[in-house]
Amino acid sequence: MATHKVGGEVDALCTRCKLTLAHTILAMVGTKIARVRCNTCGGDHAYRGAPGATDRPSSSSSTTRATRTSSGSSAASKAEKIIISFEEQLAGKDVANAPRYSPKDTYRMDQVIQHPTFGTGYVSAVRGDKVDITFRGDTKTLVHGRGGAPAEKPAFSPPVRQATGPADKPQPVGDTTEPAAEEAVEPPPASED
Repeated sequence: MATHKVGGEVDALCTRCKLTLAHTILAMVGTKIARVRCNTCGGDHAYRGAPGATDRPSSSSSTTRATRTSSGSSAASKAEKIIISFEEQLAGKDVANAPRYSPKDTYRMDQVIQHPTFGTGYVSAVRGDKVDITFRGDTKTLVHGRGGAPAEKPAFSPPVRQATGPADKPQPVGDTTEPAAEEAVEPPPASED
């Protein structure tokens, strides 16, 4: 059985060309090819093996199946997953004194947190200014340790209106479309009667 890797080539059925052609491997899940790109048309699609080709070993499959089923019970007991409930993970932690979550505070591993939206959770990972907090339903990545003074908001300065004209003629610098205060129209002089 050939070992495949991302960037390698494999023959696959192209969904656009409708032919078995050479493809470049784009993604793999474990040892299985997940996504490929056709070298002929450039189309990306899920991997579909060439018709008649399988990823199963072709050696005497009946004896292999019999061996698997007889030793399957011992393999199942070794691979049995242990699931720990959320309540069991919180057991022994100080839930009563859990602080309310704030991005300004700094948290440590296994610390219990009260979040206003997600409820009670505990810190399962700390990465720089981010923490992974495991809640009953999901694990969320939140920020922490940003307790500095609130940053001042930048002052708003509206854009300066520029004179517009034909694009092929240069505009004089400092020319605006609004008349300046000194250039205001003066009233005509009063007549002497």
